Amino acid sequence: MEFKVFQKEIELQSKGWRPTFHDVTSDILAIVKESGIKNGTVAIASHHTTCSVMVQECSHDIDLYDLEYLQHDLLKIMQKIVPDYSETNEYMHPGPIHSQFGRYVNEPGDHTSLNTDGHLRSVFFGRSETMTLKDGVLDGGEFAHVYFIDWDQVRARHRQLNVTVMGTTESINDRKYNDGKVVDTTVRKYTDEEKAYDIHYDLNWKR
Repeated sequence: MEFKVFQKEIELQSKGWRPTFHDVTSDILAIVKESGIKNGTVAIASHHTTCSVMVQECSHDIDLYDLEYLQHDLLKIMQKIVPDYSETNEYMHPGPIHSQFGRYVNEPGDHTSLNTDGHLRSVFFGRSETMTLKDGVLDGGEFAHVYFIDWDQVRARHRQLNVTVMGTTESINDRKYNDGKVVDTTVRKYTDEEKAYDIHYDLNWKR
């Protein structure tokens, strides 16, 4: 069975004045089709430390900020966990050395380092997702979409999303584990040793 690796880079542009959600589902599907790989995995990874990848349902309704309602709800929750960097010194980062480093690498201003909230949110969400590819179909369930999230709000940014498709062009004959029997984890099954008699069960008056 031949193993194949196929890579593409998706270029994106974020708004910058608030977190940006990019629905990249159609792009991922196009890359999978172009790869010719039928069975394997698709790794979807951010190139940036203030960005994340999310696999989630498309909630269809859009608010006035062009956010799907589920994304809007997610932002409200994240703002409680990791508040927006809205005032100076709200977080320890960036310190004076990091701010100087930003000038050294020609950042347009000290304000571009005030994205601590974006870094922390990326830590919570992670920067990548891996999905299963079955018979040429990305296995995301019935409603899943793939989103690239740019948490950075300090300026509009050019972003890159890396996609790696790995697997085989050949068919997989049988995927059923344990002949397809349902693994019942709802009821604990005790061993004979766990159910064994213990002398402490007897009351003193019985001795």
